[in-house]
Amino acid sequence: MVLGELSGGIVRALANMSNATIVDQKVVTGCLDEISRALMQADVSMDLLKIKVLLNRSQNISFHFLLQRYTGKPSFTPEKGKPSVIMFVGLQGSGKTTSCIKYAYYHKKKGFKPAIVCADTFRAGAFDQLKQGATKAMIPFFGSYEESDPVKVALEGVETFKKENFDLIIVDTSGRHQQEASLFEEMRQLAEATKPDLVIFVMDSSIGQSAFDQAQAFNRSVSVGAVIITKTEGAAKGGGALSAVAATKSPVIFLGTGERMDDFEIFDVKPFVSRLLGIGDWSGFLEKIHDVVPMDHQSELLQKVSKGKFTLRTMQEQYQSMLNMGPMNQVLSMLPGSGDKLMPKGGEKERQSKIKVYMSIMDSMTNEELDSTNPKIMNDTSRIMRVARGSGRQPKDVMDLLAEYKRVAKVWGMVKGFKTCKKGLNAQHMSKVLPAHLLNQMGGMGAIQNLIKQMG
Repeated sequence: MVLGELSGGIVRALANMSNATIVDQKVVTGCLDEISRALMQADVSMDLLKIKVLLNRSQNISFHFLLQRYTGKPSFTPEKGKPSVIMFVGLQGSGKTTSCIKYAYYHKKKGFKPAIVCADTFRAGAFDQLKQGATKAMIPFFGSYEESDPVKVALEGVETFKKENFDLIIVDTSGRHQQEASLFEEMRQLAEATKPDLVIFVMDSSIGQSAFDQAQAFNRSVSVGAVIITKTEGAAKGGGALSAVAATKSPVIFLGTGERMDDFEIFDVKPFVSRLLGIGDWSGFLEKIHDVVPMDHQSELLQKVSKGKFTLRTMQEQYQSMLNMGPMNQVLSMLPGSGDKLMPKGGEKERQSKIKVYMSIMDSMTNEELDSTNPKIMNDTSRIMRVARGSGRQPKDVMDLLAEYKRVAKVWGMVKGFKTCKKGLNAQHMSKVLPAHLLNQMGGMGAIQNLIKQMG
């Protein structure tokens, strides 16, 4: 994910300091030096980042990362039922067309009625690319193979969708391999003709500090109101892009995190920094759960876990939900501390592969086996052999699944003592059940109470 190496550097620095016998000024200075090196390696502008270290009498350390100018709202926010025009600009290859489709798809899930106009008549195949992606996302689109004037295409498309009562009309403009006067003039004409409510600048995260000049040039031409940073899943130095764009005073609103339609995250500085620190992003995690897991099923899962009833079926449902939520490592980064332990060990592909094997094995089990809370039920060799044959797997694979189940059940055992009351979970009891290190990573009692409110 974006700034993944930076996150690892910061977490290691904090871990080294927490392992120190005595936390004095020398230890704190060493930690800050290590964090500064990680920041510079990630190409983050130090002018835009301030670090405060608070050391109290009990030697508890609180780090405050103040990412100045990252925050802020775009100059315009779409509203359901009210027609709005959003114009996307950026260089060729930045992921602009893909971002248009992801942006439309994201808002469609929120109840909007989006449509996309292809005003890119410069690049061969641009309309075909948009048509293919929009069709897959089931988003209406407009374009032309004959008309070469992008302004005419944009005007016709916008007017067509306005008449059909679409409330989010996205105009995809052409790009170039580099900044050219003709590109900026075309953007200016399109902006004058379509009168967009918001102009979004799309930028490839890998370009680093050169993003500053790009963002400023686009901003001077069409008054950029917001920024989307793409290809963050593989950007070791994505910090330069974030810093440079932040300096233009155009807020970052989304991050493109992969190839899938759902690999599109709202950029919110607070959870972003929490994930850098390894604390997690509960709000983002819960939002993903709400998107893929029905509300009644969420309550059912929570009740099962709170009563200590973590069965093989519960794990099967957990795996299915996590697969639906997008890239696994990205989702797990939202969980605090030991959240990573809820999934098999390994990288993204290795985890995906293991889970698919485990899912096929569980599909071959009986209801009694899936729903049993007796861990000894699968000690029967004949059961293991039957499940292995039914799933087309080796007995060793079944044994691996059972070992994984016991391990995950132990992790979930931390919440076995959670009590429920009329208003939800009891935060006081949760704080006693959770291990001290995990409670601290989650932000203490205040964070627990906020989590309970979010869970509803």
